[in-house]
Amino acid sequence: MEALTAAQAAARLGVRTETLYAYVSRGLIARDRGAHGSRFDPLEVERFARTRRRPTSPSHGGARAAGADGSPLAVIDTDIALIEDGELWIRGVPIGELIAAEGDGPRFDAVVRWLFEGAELPRPGQRPLSGPDAAIARGVIATLPPGAGAFSRLLAGVAALAAVDPERYDLRADTVARVAARLVAGLVDALPTLGSREAAAESAPPAPGDRDVLPIAARLWPRLTALPATPARIRVLDSALVLLIDHDMAVSTLAARAAASARAHPYAVVAAGFGALDSALHGAVSAAVHALLREVQEGADPAAAVASAVRRSGTGIPGFGQPLYPDGDPRARLLLRTLGDAAEPRVASALAVAERVIDIVGTRTGLRPTVDLALAVMALAWDMPADAGETVFAIARSAGWCAHARDEYQRPPLRLRPIGHYVGPDAADLQRHGSIAR
Repeated sequence: MEALTAAQAAARLGVRTETLYAYVSRGLIARDRGAHGSRFDPLEVERFARTRRRPTSPSHGGARAAGADGSPLAVIDTDIALIEDGELWIRGVPIGELIAAEGDGPRFDAVVRWLFEGAELPRPGQRPLSGPDAAIARGVIATLPPGAGAFSRLLAGVAALAAVDPERYDLRADTVARVAARLVAGLVDALPTLGSREAAAESAPPAPGDRDVLPIAARLWPRLTALPATPARIRVLDSALVLLIDHDMAVSTLAARAAASARAHPYAVVAAGFGALDSALHGAVSAAVHALLREVQEGADPAAAVASAVRRSGTGIPGFGQPLYPDGDPRARLLLRTLGDAAEPRVASALAVAERVIDIVGTRTGLRPTVDLALAVMALAWDMPADAGETVFAIARSAGWCAHARDEYQRPPLRLRPIGHYVGPDAADLQRHGSIAR
C-alpha cells in the first residue's frame, strides 16, 4: 500500500502534525524517513486510529462537523514548503541552505526564479528580478497620508501595478511566472525611499531592460532606512526575504489559494494574502515586538515590558512561541545568526536588548523566539520604521503566494469553497419568539 505523508496521517488521526510527531517520539506509532520527508504505514495508522478514544460533542451526542472545533478544514497538497521535525524545507532543500553564505551575494532573486523555473539550485550572482516602470504605482502611493502604514502602501502599489499589466488575466503557468517576478520587483520599486536624495539615486533601479538592475534586497534597503547599505547589511535583509518566502499553509497562504481557486489573477491573489497578513496575529507581530524591544532599550525592566506587551496584544507574548516549532523557530535562529555576523555596534546593541528579553521569557515560560523577533531586532538595529518587518514579510511572501496560485490554477476551480455548518436559529424558533411576521 502507498505510504502516507505526515499531513495525511495526521488528518486520518484528526490531530496536528506536531501531535503526530509526539506520538512518534513516544513510540506509539512508527515512521520511515526518506528524501521527501516522513512516511507512515497506512495500516499502522489505521490500527492506531482505532485504539484512540474518539472525541464527541456533549451537545450533539456525536462527532462534531469537520472544522467546527477549529480543526483543519482541509489538507491541501503543496510542493513548496514542508515543516517537519522542527525544520523548514523549500522544495526539498533545508531553508538554511538557501540563504547566502558569508561573502556571497544576495540570493532572494534566484530563489524566486527557482520557485517557478525549478532548474538548478539558486546561487548568488544570478540575474536580479526586474519589474515594470513603477512610476504610476509610486504616484498612487504618494497620494496616501504621510502616516500610512506598510500594508496601505503595499495594497495601493499592488492595485496600481495590476492596472498597467496587460498579462494579469493570463493564468497560464509561464505567464504567471513572468507576472510574479514583475509583481515582486514592482512592489519594491514603487515604495518611497527614506534615505538622502543621493542615496536614493544610487539605489533606484535602472530603466526596464537594463542589465545592471540591482538585486531586490539592495533596492529594498533605502525604502526601509536612511542608513547606507553595506554588503553585510544587504546580506541580512536578503536572508530575511528568503526565510519568509513560504511557510506551508499559513492563514494568508490559504486566503491567497482560495482567491486563486476562484481564478483571481496574481495581483488579486496577493491582495487577498495581504488582507490576512495585515493582522496582529500574523504579519504585524514584528511591530509589536519592536515596541517591546524599544521599551527595554530605553530603560524599562524586561519583565515589566513583557507584561505590558502581553496586555497590549491580549494573545500572548509577541515574538515568542511558534507552535509549529516546539524547539524554536529555525528562521529566527538563522536570521539572528546572520545579524550577528554583521559584526557592527548597532547590531550588537540590538541583539543585547533582545537577549535580555529572550532570557526572561525563556526562564519563565520556556518559549523561544520566532522570526518576528528577529525582524524586530533588524529594524531596531538599523533605524527602520516599526512596521519594516511587515514590509519585508509581505514582499517575500508575495512570491510564495504567486507560486501557490500557479499551482492552484491547475486544479479544479472553486474547490476551496467549504460547506458552512449552520448553527443559528431555525424558522420555528423565530416564529415562537415573534421574530417573523405571521
